[in-house]
Amino acid sequence: MAVPGQKTMRGSRLGPAASWREAVTSVPRTRSGPPLAAYTPRHLEIVCFHGWLCFSVPGREASLGAGRRRPGSGFCLLESEMSSVESHQEQLSQSDPSPSPNSCSSFELIDMDAGGLYEPVSPHWFYCKIIDSKETWIPFNSEDSQQLEEAYDSGKDCNGRVVPTDGGRYDVHLGERMRYAVYWDELASEVRRCTWFYKGDKDNKYVPYSESFSQVLEETYMLAVTLDEWKKKLESPNREIIILHNPKLMVHYQPVAGSDEWGSTPTEQGRPRTVKRGAENISVDIHCGEPLQIDHLVFVVHGIGPACDLRFRSIVQCVNDFRSVSLNLLQTHFKKAQENQQIGRVEFLPVNWHSPLHSTGVDVDLQRITLPSINRLRHFTNDTILDVFFYNSPTYCQTIVDTVASEMNRIYTLFLQRNPNFKGGVSIAGHSLGSLILFDILTNQKDSLEGIDNEKCSLNTVMDQGDTPTLEEDLKKLHLSEYFNIFEKEKVDKEALALCTDRDLQEMGIPLGPRKKLLNYFGTRKHSVGINRPTIPSASEVNSPKESEFCSTRNVTKNDDCLDVGIGQVSIRYPRLNYKPEIFFAFGSPIGMFLTVRGLKRIDPNYKFPTCKGFFNIYHPFDPVAYRIEPMVVPDVEFEPMLIPHHKGRKRMHLELREGLTRMSMDLKNNLLGSLRMAWKSFTRGPYPALQASETAEETEVEPESSSEKSSDVNTEETPVIIKEEVPPINVGMLNGGQRIDYVLQEKPIESFNEYLFALQSHLCYWESEDTVLLVLKEIYQTQGIFLDQPLQ
Repeated sequence: MAVPGQKTMRGSRLGPAASWREAVTSVPRTRSGPPLAAYTPRHLEIVCFHGWLCFSVPGREASLGAGRRRPGSGFCLLESEMSSVESHQEQLSQSDPSPSPNSCSSFELIDMDAGGLYEPVSPHWFYCKIIDSKETWIPFNSEDSQQLEEAYDSGKDCNGRVVPTDGGRYDVHLGERMRYAVYWDELASEVRRCTWFYKGDKDNKYVPYSESFSQVLEETYMLAVTLDEWKKKLESPNREIIILHNPKLMVHYQPVAGSDEWGSTPTEQGRPRTVKRGAENISVDIHCGEPLQIDHLVFVVHGIGPACDLRFRSIVQCVNDFRSVSLNLLQTHFKKAQENQQIGRVEFLPVNWHSPLHSTGVDVDLQRITLPSINRLRHFTNDTILDVFFYNSPTYCQTIVDTVASEMNRIYTLFLQRNPNFKGGVSIAGHSLGSLILFDILTNQKDSLEGIDNEKCSLNTVMDQGDTPTLEEDLKKLHLSEYFNIFEKEKVDKEALALCTDRDLQEMGIPLGPRKKLLNYFGTRKHSVGINRPTIPSASEVNSPKESEFCSTRNVTKNDDCLDVGIGQVSIRYPRLNYKPEIFFAFGSPIGMFLTVRGLKRIDPNYKFPTCKGFFNIYHPFDPVAYRIEPMVVPDVEFEPMLIPHHKGRKRMHLELREGLTRMSMDLKNNLLGSLRMAWKSFTRGPYPALQASETAEETEVEPESSSEKSSDVNTEETPVIIKEEVPPINVGMLNGGQRIDYVLQEKPIESFNEYLFALQSHLCYWESEDTVLLVLKEIYQTQGIFLDQPLQ
C-alpha cells in the first residue's frame, strides 16, 4: 500500500544482497551527503529490502515513519516495514565485528531515475539444429515460446515436464532442455531460454549465450542502467571478455593467448563480436504459429535415395517446406474460411523407407563387389539409383512395401492418440518411386465389399465353365466320337488334349486325319479362351469383360494379396492400411512407364482403387521421370493434360504470349487463305451471259456456292471453339471419380529457354511449388465443401 508522499518506483526485484556489496561502493554520488565512494566497504551495510537495493550510511539521521520523508532522500519507508529492515541490520552488524561509528544509521534507496529506467528483458526460446555441420539456433514460434515460458514460470518442477511444440510434431522436455521428434527418427536438439546474443562478422545468425551467463549479463546490465555506470567488464566461462560500453554498444572479445610484443591487452586484439540484449533486437524471423485445428492428414512418401532435392535435404526438411507453403496459401487463398473459423490447417507427415531398406546389410554386400574407381559416382549409384532395382526384387520389394505400410499405420495410430478430437480424412502423396509404391499398395487393398465381389467373380467363372461344351460334345461336333473312349481311358480332358502334340496323339493310336482336326480345333481354342496367358489382354478374356486388362489380373486363389505375375509385377504380400485414403497425389510419377514395362497396355475406364476415390498425377512439363496416365485409359483420343493455374491467377506471361502468337499466326493464315481463295474464284468466274434467264439461273447456282463458302469460312473460324468445348467431356474413366487425372505445371520463363538445363531441377521442384500445394489444398477442401476465395483461371 502506497504512503502519501512516497515516490513510485518501477523495476524488477534484485538478487541476493551479498552480490551487490562490492558494486555499491563504486557509486559516485547520492542525492545528499558526501559521495558514497568516500566510505569504505566496512562502513556500508547492504540489504535487499523487498527487492530494492538498500545501504546504510553512517552519520545520517532520519526519522522514518509513515508519511514522513528522510532528510536528503527522495524516498521514504513504510513504518510497518521497519522491523524487517532493523532485524536485517542487526544480522549484518553481528556478522561484522566492527560496527558503524554511529548507532543511528539511515537506510537509503537507490533512485531508479538517477541513471535510467530499467526494464526487464523478454526471453524467447530457441532450439539448436546442425545445418551444414554448423550449429544454428532457430527460434520457436511465438505461441510455442509463450507456452514454454509459462511452463517455466509455473513454479512446478521442470523435470518430467513435456511441452508439445511445432503443431505437435515435437516434444520439449523442459527439465532436460531437449527437443525430440514425435513421428520420425531424428537427433535430439538442445533447447535454451535466450535473452542475450552475440554475432561475429563471419556469422550469419546470432548465437545465444548460456542461460547462466545470460543471467550474469542481465544483472550487470541492470546495475549499469540503475547506477548509470557503464564500461563494465565481464569474463565468460570460456575466458572471453564482454564489455558493456552503453545500452547501444556492447562487444565481445575472443580470448588471445598472451599479449604481443607491443603489450596489447586481450580486449584490444581482433575484431569484436556484437552483443545484443533481447530477441527483438536481433534480425530473426519469428512466426506466429500454426492453427490448432487439423482438418486433414496427408502422408508423404519419398522417392529414390536419401536426398529429396538439389540441396540434398531429407524428406523431413522437404515436407517442412511443403507444410510452410500450405500455411501461407491458406492465409491468402482461404482467408474467408479462416475468418469464419471453418478451416484450420492440413498436416503433412513424412514417411521414410530408405533408411530401413539400407539398414538390412545390403550396403555391406554391395560394397564388397563395388569397384574402387570413381568412388563417389558408384556410391551415389548404390545409394540412390539402385532403389529402383531393389523395388523390382521380390525380397527387397517386400521390405519396402512393409516399411511404407507399417510406417503409415504407426504414424496414423500415434497421431490419433495425440489428437483424439481429429475428425478429418486422410490422403497420401508420393514423389517419384514413392508414388509407384503407393499405387501398388492401393491396387492391392481390400474393400469391405470386395469379398462379395470375389464371390460373384468365382460364381461367374463356374457358370462360364458349365456353359462351355465338354470333350465328348466337342468330339461329336468334329464327328470323332469313336475316339472318346481312348481319351477317357488315358484320362485326357480338354485342357490335357490342348497340350498334346501330334506325336502324343499318334502314340494313342489316332490316325493322321483325326489328329490334324484335333490339333487345329484345340490349338485355336487354346489361344481364344486364354489357357496360356502371357500377356494382359489374354488374361482379361478369362475374367469378366468389364474388368479391364489391368485389374482383372488378380488370381482367384488363396493368395489374394498378390497380383498375377503376368503383368510383370513381383509376387509379394501387400499389407492392409488401417484407413481409407480419400485422395492419392502423385508428384513426378513414373507409374505409367512401369505399368507399360510390366506389359499393361490399357487401363479399363471402369477401374478404380478399392479404397481410394481420387487420383491426381501432377508433373512438371520438363520432368524426365514423369509419365502420363490418361492415354492408358483413353488410348484412341489425343488430348492435352489439365494446366494447373498459377497461384496468383492467370497464366504465366510467356505462355500467354506464346498462345497469343499462335492464335495470331492461325488467324493470319486463315485470312490469307480465305482472301486467296476468293481472288482465285473471282478470277476463274465465267463471263456474264447475254440472256436474262441464263443470268438468273447462274445466280441461283452461284448463291449456294457462296453460301457454302461462307459456311466453310464460319466453320473454319469456329473450329477452335468447338475443339475447346469438346475437351472437358472426355471420359477418362473412374480412376479419379470421372475427373481428369493428369495435371501439368506451368514452367517458369527462365526454364523455357533450355529444357535440358532444368530437367533435374524440374523433378525436384514440387516441394516448394505454390501451384502444386494450392492444387492439393483445393482438392482436399473441396471434399469438405470449402472452396477458394476466388477461383483461379
